[in-house]
Amino acid sequence: MAGPQQERAVKTRAALVRAAAEEFDLHGFSGTSTTKIVKRAGSTMGALYFHFASKDELAHAVMAEQATDLPELEGNGGLQHLIDLTLVLARELQRNVLFRAGVQLAVEQGAFGLHDDSAYQLWIDNFEEELLVAKALGDLREEVDPARFAQVLVAAYTGTQLLSQIKAGREDLSERIAELWSYLLPAVAAPGVVERLDLTGSAAGARE
Repeated sequence: MAGPQQERAVKTRAALVRAAAEEFDLHGFSGTSTTKIVKRAGSTMGALYFHFASKDELAHAVMAEQATDLPELEGNGGLQHLIDLTLVLARELQRNVLFRAGVQLAVEQGAFGLHDDSAYQLWIDNFEEELLVAKALGDLREEVDPARFAQVLVAAYTGTQLLSQIKAGREDLSERIAELWSYLLPAVAAPGVVERLDLTGSAAGARE
């Protein structure tokens, strides 16, 4: 059982990561200072450097922990479940600061000398797992490779959300993701499956 000191350290670290996410979300990596992060967290520079060696390391933590407080999506898997997941993620990019900042930092990580694909690999692995279930259920065409399509999907999703951010502040992201699926599905879904899939996200909202 953790003692009081350890519990305080865990809470302090979490507060620093959350504050950093909020600052990175507002100002980007280059526009954020450790002073701003510490002030927002109600902490001290000593506490920040106890947990993180630099702002770069703190940014990496935000990237790595981006999925920490995402909602669980209920359901039995399959292609519809994956579609619903991508639409839930679109909504979370609009309202979840930690997730949004982690995604944004993954895009701009070159600005702080990092070349780490782990944030992308996280979603490649998640999508591949969903696609393996979809394959087992007969939702995918025989020739579709779940591992390869997972990479294609993450790449396409990343570009779509980035364009939506630039053009509309992600306000139209759900519509853009639905449009993305409308072009992908005829190539990957088994015959007769597309017609029963819902791209509106209404079912996903009910199952969050």
